Amino acid sequence: MSRVPVRVIRAAECRRMPWKNGGGETIEIAVHPEGAGLEDFDWRLSAARVATDGPFSTFPGVDRTLAILEGVGLELRVGEDAPVLLRRETLPYAFPADEPTEAQLLEGPITDLNVMTRRGRIVHTVQRLDVEGRLQLALNGEVALIFCAVGTLQIEAGPTLGARDCALIQPACDGLSIAADQGTIVYLIEIRSTTS
Repeated sequence: MSRVPVRVIRAAECRRMPWKNGGGETIEIAVHPEGAGLEDFDWRLSAARVATDGPFSTFPGVDRTLAILEGVGLELRVGEDAPVLLRRETLPYAFPADEPTEAQLLEGPITDLNVMTRRGRIVHTVQRLDVEGRLQLALNGEVALIFCAVGTLQIEAGPTLGARDCALIQPACDGLSIAADQGTIVYLIEIRSTTS
C-alpha cells in the first residue's frame, strides 16, 4: 500500500484569533497560502464558537460553507433569501460570504465549521460522512482535508485523528482508505483551482 502525503493538524496546535468583525473568536485550522491573513487567503478552514445572535463577518469575493459541530443549531439568513435552519445532522450549507448574513441561535451556543475559498480562483466541496468500519474515499480535488468532528479516525498506513484533528493531503491522491468505530463523524473538504 503506497503512502499518501498526509500532514496532521492537531486541535491543540490550531491558532485562535478574533473574528473579522470582532464579535467572537475563531480557531484557524488551515489556510493557504500559509500565514495568509483574512484579506488575502486563497482558502481557509476554521471553526468558531457562536454564543450570541448577530451578524457574520463579510468576506468580499469569497464563497463559504458552514456546518454545525456542536450545539443544537442556528437559523441563518443570507441576503434576501429565506432563512435556513442548520443543525448538527443537516448537510453543510454553502452561501456567498459577501452577502449580509445574520444568525439566530436555536438553543444556546454552537460551534461551527467554516470553509472559505476565493471566488474566481478556487472552488471547494464539503461532505459530511458518518463512518463505521472501513471506507474508501475517491478524492477529486488538488487538496483534501479530512476533519474528524466526533470520534477517532484511522487513515490508511498513516496517522490516527482524534476529535477536532485534521489531515491535510496535498497533493490529493486518487483514493484513500479510512476506518473508524461507530459514531465517528468526518467532514471531507476538497479544494481545487478553477484553472485546473
